[in-house]
Amino acid sequence: MTALTHDPLVLLPVSFAVLWLSAWVGALGFRRLKSRVAEAHEDFTVVQGATLTLLGLIIGFTFSMALTRYDQRKNYEEEEANAIGTEYVRAGLLPQADAAKVRALLLSYLEQRVLFYTIRDDQQLEQINARTAKLQNELWSAVQGPATAQPTPVMALAVSGMNDVLNSQGYTQAAWLNRIPFGAWGLMAAIAICSTMLVGVGTQKPAAGGGLLVILPLVLSIAFFLIADIDSPRRGVIRVTPQNLESLAHTLRAQ
Repeated sequence: MTALTHDPLVLLPVSFAVLWLSAWVGALGFRRLKSRVAEAHEDFTVVQGATLTLLGLIIGFTFSMALTRYDQRKNYEEEEANAIGTEYVRAGLLPQADAAKVRALLLSYLEQRVLFYTIRDDQQLEQINARTAKLQNELWSAVQGPATAQPTPVMALAVSGMNDVLNSQGYTQAAWLNRIPFGAWGLMAAIAICSTMLVGVGTQKPAAGGGLLVILPLVLSIAFFLIADIDSPRRGVIRVTPQNLESLAHTLRAQ
């Protein structure tokens, strides 16, 4: 399940196949229930409606969770760009040689942060994370030396700005790892299977109404795909673009 939810393009056909199969299992595998359904049609309609309503609420709640995490990733991308841009300016408070070193490191660091948002390959991502960690150590050492030699309030501004740069990367990393829990996916899938099965049980003539058994599985699988797509920062179609970081990189290179 975890592997499926991390790859929305695989989740779409798999979820459709499972739900479509469960609808046909309900239509053909529970023939004994059909006579009871005919006898207690009103009660069955209540149960079916309640199950579908509960499924709709859970899908809406899960979609809200995914959307909140997506907005959080966008906000942290903006905060990263602001922190790096502010520190680039504050680097001018350092001695000239140290300022030039810090600004050069920040440009390299900014390039790695843009790649973090755009890359999809896991191997390349590990290399980017390794280079980012190395640059963070170099950036901190670059401001630590001058601040230790001359501990003034002006130097404290440069140190504080660098602290914001490093913290913003940590917040971004945590937001990208924050995904919809496996339990939520499992419960939603279980209720979806039960719902499609009930729709199948309620079908009086499966052969004639087979097309109707496709509609609900298709709609549900598209909903699952949308949720997984928004919740997948790298594998999905809907992704957080580093527009603020790219704009900052363009501005700093122009200078």
